[in-house]
Amino acid sequence: MNHFPIFLALEGRRVLVAGGGDAAVAKLRLLLKTTARITVVAEAFDPVIEGWATEGRVTLIRRAQEPGDALCCVIAYGAHEDDVLDARTLRLATADGALVNIVDNLAASQFITPAIVDRDPVVVAIGTEGAAPVLARKIKADLESRLPAQLGVLARIGKTFRKAADILPMGAVRRRFWADYYDTTGPRAAPEGEGAILAALDTLLEQHVAQDARPGHVDLVGAGPGDPDLLTLRARKALDRADVVIHDRLVSAEILELARREALIIDAGKEGFGPSTPQDDINAIMVEHGLKGAHVVRLKAGDPTVFGRLDEEIEALDAAGLDWAIVPGITAASAAVAGIGQSLTKRGRNGSVRFLTGHDMKGFADHDWAALARPGEVAAIYMGKKAARWMQGRLMMHGASPATPVTVIENVSRPDQTVHAATLATLPDHLRDVTGPAVILHGLAPRAAATALARQEIAL
Repeated sequence: MNHFPIFLALEGRRVLVAGGGDAAVAKLRLLLKTTARITVVAEAFDPVIEGWATEGRVTLIRRAQEPGDALCCVIAYGAHEDDVLDARTLRLATADGALVNIVDNLAASQFITPAIVDRDPVVVAIGTEGAAPVLARKIKADLESRLPAQLGVLARIGKTFRKAADILPMGAVRRRFWADYYDTTGPRAAPEGEGAILAALDTLLEQHVAQDARPGHVDLVGAGPGDPDLLTLRARKALDRADVVIHDRLVSAEILELARREALIIDAGKEGFGPSTPQDDINAIMVEHGLKGAHVVRLKAGDPTVFGRLDEEIEALDAAGLDWAIVPGITAASAAVAGIGQSLTKRGRNGSVRFLTGHDMKGFADHDWAALARPGEVAAIYMGKKAARWMQGRLMMHGASPATPVTVIENVSRPDQTVHAATLATLPDHLRDVTGPAVILHGLAPRAAATALARQEIAL
């Protein structure tokens, strides 16, 4: 990030625009939305600028820029559309102590002006470091269509109500009040006018005062296999509301970035056959923050209902009297099989699929290996790298063909995803170089490899 985004206080402060043509008009249209004191210096002015001067909205200096014109200015714009004149503006305004932007000249500018979505006092700024202004305008147009016109009214009324809302405890309780206002109560009342909005705020405050002693809420959220694009909309909403996020080791940094900046992020990572946070400790952390009134998100890789020790966590929450909800996610097996162009079930091949975990060796050993060894059977094995050789021996002992296709998908759905096409006979060899988390798909080959094999069999 070469340009740090900030919102600059301009109320009553001086801003200089050097230039009187089209570029100056464009910048002035934006600056006139502010409460700055705007001075325009140029030898000649567009009639639009003359009109603004007549209305008293800008002050004109009818000559070339001179030293001192930008004194006490917080920012200045070079908008001559002439390289020589703009270079002079840069030199003079910088000497006067102003930060300078040269229109359409990123290299010479000391700051850039973002594309802006204006719902005063709500302002959304969009920047691309000057690399893609057309993209910034596209994003602006998209946001303009999504953000309701009454958003500014809700924000202005909310600002006047802040002191009244201070009777609520700071932190999660107060945040829930404002979230309810902006998410539901405010938008519902907005069509009936400002009086209806204020009345709705009073009612909402009474409700939250009565409820501020209630315990928090825990969402048990599936983060999917790693790609943020595979996160469900409901999961994203939960992250946006969360006061505390307790996450697994496999939850990607890109997904954690979606949490509120003020949220407490707790790493409760578990690693198969390695260091881990005890489950009882994780339960205790959830309960501790929930009883303090926080909205807790227990963020699990994949789907929380698949090898996620979900029942133990629910039992702890129930014992503490905490409200909870499950937000399902895309499990790694679904993303892995999609990544190789196959399906987990196929008519005429297999009408069922097994999900196994190699981490629970007792349950793994007790599995019906004879059934899985039959031709056409499919299984997705999670956390199976260390148990792969044992699994290979057990399957072949029950009659599985050494040529049975097996695919290992490492870092499923992530940019560094790697697909290892193997057979039951060669599986341990392919796992030697696998260092990331992996899903083993027994009975499936990548579609391209399966097609090539079928053609070879036909030729023979």
